[in-house]
Amino acid sequence: MSTCPFCLIEPARVVASSETAIAIRDAYPITEGHTLVLPRIHVKSIFELSALEQGGLWALVAEVRQSLLREMSVEDFNIGVNDGPAAGQTVEHAHVHLIPRRKGDVPDPRGGVRHIIPLKARYWEKG
Repeated sequence: MSTCPFCLIEPARVVASSETAIAIRDAYPITEGHTLVLPRIHVKSIFELSALEQGGLWALVAEVRQSLLREMSVEDFNIGVNDGPAAGQTVEHAHVHLIPRRKGDVPDPRGGVRHIIPLKARYWEKG
C-alpha cells in the first residue's frame, strides 16, 4: 500500500476533478483558497507525465482558477511547481500550487516567486 499522502486523499477533500487530475485545498494554505492540483497517477515530477496528462493537469488548474475567481475575493494568483527536493518539494507526488492573491495581502508583492531566493528578489533595486 502506498504511503504517499496525495495517493491517499479522502474523496471529501477533493474540490474539483477530471479524468487525469484532482484538486484539493492545501492543508497549510499560504492564503485563503490555496489549492493543489495533482495528477491522479503517482509521479514525482510533472515532467514524468505524458503530454496528454500534462494538458489535463493544466486544464484543471485553469478550471480551479476560474472557480476561485467566481467564489472568493481574488484578484490575481501565484501558480507554481516545486520540482524536486532542491526546489523545495516536500511531497514526492507532482502538484501545482494555485495561490490566490489579494491587493494588500503583502506590502510589496513585486518579485513574486523570485522571493524563493531573497537576495535575488528585488532585482529592480540593483541599479
